[in-house]
Parts: sequence; structure tokens; C-alpha cells
Amino acid sequence: MEKILIIDDEAFIRENVERILGDDGYTVLGAESGRSALELAADEDLDLVLLDLNLGAEDGIAVLKSLKEIDPELLVIVITGFGSVESAVEALKLGAFHYMKKPFKADALRVIVKLALQTQILKREVRNLRKGDLELFEKVPIVGASAAFKEMIRQVKEIARYPASTVLITGESGTGKELVARAIHHLSDRREAPFIEINCASIPVNLLESELFGHERGAFTSAVQRKNGLFEEANKGTIFLDEIGEMDPAMQVKLLRVLEERKIRRVGGTKNIEIDVRVIAATNRYLPGAIREGLFREDLYYRLNVFPIDMPPLRERREDIPVLTKFYLARYNKTFSRNFQEISPAALELMESYNWPGNIRELKNVIERICIMHGGPVLMPDHLPREINLREPRDAAPGVLRGDMELGLEGATERYEKTLIQAALAGTGGNVLQAAQLLKVPRGTLRYKMAKYGL
Repeated sequence: MEKILIIDDEAFIRENVERILGDDGYTVLGAESGRSALELAADEDLDLVLLDLNLGAEDGIAVLKSLKEIDPELLVIVITGFGSVESAVEALKLGAFHYMKKPFKADALRVIVKLALQTQILKREVRNLRKGDLELFEKVPIVGASAAFKEMIRQVKEIARYPASTVLITGESGTGKELVARAIHHLSDRREAPFIEINCASIPVNLLESELFGHERGAFTSAVQRKNGLFEEANKGTIFLDEIGEMDPAMQVKLLRVLEERKIRRVGGTKNIEIDVRVIAATNRYLPGAIREGLFREDLYYRLNVFPIDMPPLRERREDIPVLTKFYLARYNKTFSRNFQEISPAALELMESYNWPGNIRELKNVIERICIMHGGPVLMPDHLPREINLREPRDAAPGVLRGDMELGLEGATERYEKTLIQAALAGTGGNVLQAAQLLKVPRGTLRYKMAKYGL
């Protein structure tokens, strides 16, 4: 409930304002002098102040200045009598939100107060967003400058507003899926609760259920005492299931039940335990293809894919390479006491033309290796690994593009296939049937390929 202070030396004005705004559901405090008003402002968390500029022997302008010193963000509506408009203009210059002339009507007061409070809410939201961005960068080093990066950050901020919904992050290995998961957690209302991660591919199938849901004493041979699972440990927070595409089908069924019922049961237990956890899953597999192959449950996919985020590979966001390079240089300068201050244009050109099959993780490792081996102050082409410094693959056949060798046969084939489909769709104005005829493939096959490449 918003708290409003009315400062006026006339009792009937204070009582009238308290009645009008009190009827609208606001908490209204009254002060007959500037001194008592400043004491209230120092003790109370005020949303708005109504200030009469004519307070008898006191100067209303001086009171306004003191209020702003106590809280620079506090909104103040000044009240002025006939003939003192000049003082009202001076008050506006000092940061007053608006001014009203006496006598004023109840409806006019309600409109101005409502507008002021809406403005205050918007200003607080902007401050919180800026504060959230700063805290996010301090806790999660996520940087970039490309349009793709900015769109991803926009999605992260939007998703963070809904702390109960599941998220599925897809993308190649090394694109920063875990960082995005952490960013969602730290921007959400769950930020004070645990963020717990588990790699579903790194734990044997027979142990994964116990890790996730816990077990009771005696549930199996080595269960000498009861153990809480990661879902319990993450209660009120976030659990990050990395490499969800590698999860055994039997475990997928159990995970689906947990997502639907918001309850778990420890291995060997008989009671269900309610949990309040946001689930964020990630995979570098193409799950629709895994569904067709019978390796991933379709119902689990749709249950996880409430908020999808696709992480583009670094080769599709090359504008981020200079930003990331400078970020990691600054980090490893401190770690290894180095003095890299800049990147030579030739080195940057090589880095931007390289395809980075290992994505951001590979770039990070390259910069770390450079800072171990060299001291700076300029990152030169000779500091780069051979696979980046080599402009063309040795003895490459004509028409082989730079980076194709790093992608491997399958990766290079998929890139060419995607490019060919894009060209066919562009040439037919997006007509799938005509594009399929042009490419000499069934329309269903083309639709499958389009879904695979996100076209």
C-alpha cells in the first residue's frame, strides 16, 4: 500500500487530503510543519509527498531541498496559492514532480497522485533493472555486443520474471548454456536460494535417480544413511540439468512425473515430498531428431520446452569475438600477472575469420594459454595457436572454405546443406513445396531439415 505524506499548516487541508486519498486505499500521513515532515521522511518509507509552499514562517522551497537530500528519488507535488506560481516554477527546477493551485478538486488530486505513483513505480523498475544488470555481470560473467547476444539477454530477462516455468537451452558445446542458466537464476526471485547443477551424462544410470531424488537408509547395499537428492537441496531455487539429451529413457519417465506433480520420492521411500524448484535443462543434441529415433520422450520435451533459448555458435556472432577476447585478457592478466592491453588488427582478423568449433570455451582456453606463455602488451598473430594462425588448410582443395577442416566432414556438410536450403527458400519466396522441388527432396524431408537448422 502506497504511503503519502501531506505537509500543510492548515488542518482542514490535511484532513481533506487524508480523507480523499484514504478512501482510495492509500496510507496518508500528515505534518503541519517542515520540521515534523522531515522527521517523518527520515523514519518512513514514503512513496509521495504533497508539499504546501506556504508554511507560515517556514520556507517551502527549503523544505523541498531538505526532502530531496533525504531521498533524491522521492516524488514531491507542490501546492501553491494564487499569486505564487513563480515559486512553483522554482520548485519544478529543484526536482518537484508537479504543482497544484489552491483550491483543488478531489478528482484532480486523484489523477495527479495516480500519475505520480505510476511514475515512481516505473523509475524503481528501471533502477532495479540497472542494479540487476550490474549484479548479474558481477556474479555471471556473460558478455557480448552482437544482435544475437542482445536478443538472448532480452529473453533471459523475460524468462527470469516467471520463476516457476521450465526452460530448455539448446546449442553447441561451449556456447555458454550454463552461464545463461545462472543468469536466469540470478535475475529471478529465486536468486537467494541455491543454484544446483548436474551433468546427466557424467553419472551412471543406476546412480542418477539417487543423485536427483535422494535415497532412504537401506535402499540399496551402500545406502548406510538417508541422503537428500539434488531436487531437495535446490528447493526454492533452481536445478540445472545439463546434457538432458543423454538421460536414460527410464529416468526420463520419472523426471516427467516430478515436473508434472512437483513432488519427488526418495529411492526406497514411501512418502512423496513436495518441492518448489525451477528446472532449467540444456542439451547440444537436436531433441526432435532424438524423439524420432526413440531416444527421447516427446512428452518430456514439450514439458521442458516451455521457454526455449537457442544459443547461436560463436561463428554466427563474430561481433562478440573482440568483446570476449578483451574480457578474458583482462581476467587472465590478473590471474597470471600479465600486461596485455590490446589486440593487433592482424590477430583480431585471424580470430574473427576462424570458425571456433569449440565456441566460447575454446576462445577462453586460447586466451588463457596465451597469457600463460606470453606477457603482452599486444596480442600478436604469432601468439595464436597454429589452427587459428594458419590462414588456409595446408594442401586444401580448391573451394574449401577456411574453417571447414575444423568443423570436420559432418559439420562442414551440415553447414553447406543449411546454406543450400536457405538459398532455395530465398529463391522461391519461402515456398516450401517449390523449394523442395528445386532441391529434389520430399517436402517432409525439407521440413525436417528446416526444423533441424532452425529455419
